[in-house]
Amino acid sequence: MDFDRDSVSRPFAEERRLVAEACRVLAARGLADGFLGHLSLRVDDERLLVRCRGPQERGLAWTTADDVHLVDLDGMPAGDAELDGWTTPHELPLHTEVLRTRPDAVAVAHAHPPAVVAADLAGLRIRPIVGAFDIPGARLAAGGVPVYKRAVLIRNRALAAEMTAAMGERPVVLLRGHGLTSAGATVAEAVLNAISVDQIARLALTIASAGGVLSNLPAEDLAELPDLGGGLNHATAWRHEIARLPHTSDL
Repeated sequence: MDFDRDSVSRPFAEERRLVAEACRVLAARGLADGFLGHLSLRVDDERLLVRCRGPQERGLAWTTADDVHLVDLDGMPAGDAELDGWTTPHELPLHTEVLRTRPDAVAVAHAHPPAVVAADLAGLRIRPIVGAFDIPGARLAAGGVPVYKRAVLIRNRALAAEMTAAMGERPVVLLRGHGLTSAGATVAEAVLNAISVDQIARLALTIASAGGVLSNLPAEDLAELPDLGGGLNHATAWRHEIARLPHTSDL
C-alpha cells in the first residue's frame, strides 16, 4: 500500500509521510473522523508542514503525503508549487501561534473529538480519574487541562492568541463547543496526548451516565505510578497506532 507515491521527490518527504500518518491515526481513533481537523510539524524557525485541503478532499482518514504542504508562519507557500490547487486550513493561526509562542512545541494537532466536546459541555473536567489504565494520561490530567471558552473558528492571530493564553504551558487545551488543540515535542506526542484526553473524556461520560461520581486518583497512587519512559509511552505506543490503521487499498 503506497500512501505517498507522488511525494517521494519533494523536500521533507519523510516528515510529510509522518504528518499524513498522524492525520489517519486521529481519524482511526475517532478524534477527527470527518474532513475537519489538521496537524502541523515545525521544520525550522520559519516553516512548517501542515495538512492542507485539495480539490478532491476526502477527509483525514484518507490523508496522504500529497496533502501535506510546506508554508511559512504567515501561511505563504515555502517552496515551488507548494499550494498549487491547495489551501491551508482556515485555522492555520491556531498552529502558527502555538509554534510562535511555545519553543517546546514542534507539532500541533487540532481535532474535534465528540466525547471531549460533550464532556466539557456537561461540566466534566478532564481530571486524573484513572491510574495505571493510562499512566501518561493520568499525569497529563493531574497537571490540568485548561479550556478556551469561546466556541469560535480560530481563523486569525487575535483569536489564536486568546487560545494560547488559555493553554498556557499545558500540552492540551479544550476548545468549548469545538474540540481540542494538542502540542508536543514530536508528532507522536501531540497525537498521543490528544488520544489520552479523549479516553478520559469517554470514561467520564460513561461514569456520569451510570450515575457514578468522578473523583481524582489519590495523591499516593498518582505518586506511585512509574515513568515507563519514552520507549514505551511514545515509541511503542506510536508503532501500535500505525499498525492498527485500516488497510485501505485505494490510497
